Amino acid sequence: MKKLEDFKINFEPYRNALEATPLVKMHGKVTQLIGLTIESEGPSVQMDELCYIYRKNSPNPCRAEVVGFKGNKVLLMPIDDMSGIAPGCEVRATGNPLMIKVGPKLLGRVLDGLGEPIDGKGPIEYETEYPVINNPPNPFQRPTIKKPMALGVRAIDSLLTFGTGQRMGIFAGSGVGKSTTLSMIARNTTADINVLTLVGERGRELRDFIEKDLGPKGLARSVVVVATSDRPALVRMKGAYTGTAVAEYFRDQGQDVFLMMDSVTRFAMAQREIGLAIGEPPAQKGYTPSVFAKMPGLLERAGTAPKGSITAIYTVLVDGDDMTEPIADNVRSILDGHIVLSRKIAHANRYPAIDILQSVSRLFNAVTTKEHRAAASKMRDVLSTYKDNEDLINIGAYKDGSNPKVDYAKKMIDPVYTFLKQGIDEPTTFDDTIQRLINMMN
Repeated sequence: MKKLEDFKINFEPYRNALEATPLVKMHGKVTQLIGLTIESEGPSVQMDELCYIYRKNSPNPCRAEVVGFKGNKVLLMPIDDMSGIAPGCEVRATGNPLMIKVGPKLLGRVLDGLGEPIDGKGPIEYETEYPVINNPPNPFQRPTIKKPMALGVRAIDSLLTFGTGQRMGIFAGSGVGKSTTLSMIARNTTADINVLTLVGERGRELRDFIEKDLGPKGLARSVVVVATSDRPALVRMKGAYTGTAVAEYFRDQGQDVFLMMDSVTRFAMAQREIGLAIGEPPAQKGYTPSVFAKMPGLLERAGTAPKGSITAIYTVLVDGDDMTEPIADNVRSILDGHIVLSRKIAHANRYPAIDILQSVSRLFNAVTTKEHRAAASKMRDVLSTYKDNEDLINIGAYKDGSNPKVDYAKKMIDPVYTFLKQGIDEPTTFDDTIQRLINMMN
């Protein structure tokens, strides 16, 4: 007969599970609503934590996120509709930040700013969950960028060549062709997967962009995240983080991801709304200090990583075509180059309306050959020389033979303009573009 000590039971796993289980639910209550901000007395929470506010006479709670603290009060910003919230409503902490569902079945889907599907194709089939707000990779563990990435846009591939894992900005005023340029890249890039994030754009533009600009072929290898201008400021801001988190998931699977965000200016405006609502003082042009604090945290998440890469383009809507306004200046200082779209070039019907002389890729020399660089330098010289003497040439004041450099620029300018001009449905390979550039300038 066995003795009692022979029955040895390992209670350690049960004890660990019991210790990890919260036995006390943390509650608070709404005390005040001011504009977009909800003040709560309790519960014990941390920044960016997701909470549920239980409305009166409604079974569905309102999701809200912790955005700050004021004395012993918690400041919450609602993610859902605020209707039905009143003083005394219960606030319950979840203990976790906002998470999104990710998996390979995300391809071809359209999500809202919180990662929920809005395309009518049913729920997301997911493998795991990713945090919306995450830390950038360790800079010491980022591989150096050596390999070019073809975008299928001649002006960019030839004179502003991208590296795999590079981050660039497209700077332009309204109506100069940012969305059209992005759609060309989405269809023609050699990246494995595209993640397109539309932040604060018009609602009517979504279907136009997906059906006309992106097309079925582009959508099949893309994930679209959209937070339109009518959504709450917190959802618009989260849209940028959600798109980046989706890109990080595919990057961690070893894929080369192309992330396009239109626009980072709307992200900054949403963060400004939140900052002003919780009492931050306005700083440069009304933007609060938190805008400039959060910008690097978002932009630095793209780039190379120990496994996979995120090559990124962020559009910046410059106010009054002023390239030195605060957001444009801040973004340009963080990214690895900038592409400037010119209204003057657009008015001349040369699309994409890229001003080559104002644009630069900081990794151009690292991902191009010596022959490529020499040909690109010659083309830039042609554009610069012609621009400096354009007025004299147009009024007939320049006499042929006066300056060999100007004569050459005058002779070559039309072929150069033809080379840089490209239709939306005019794909071109990287090798063909570079060979055509070298042949032309030699």
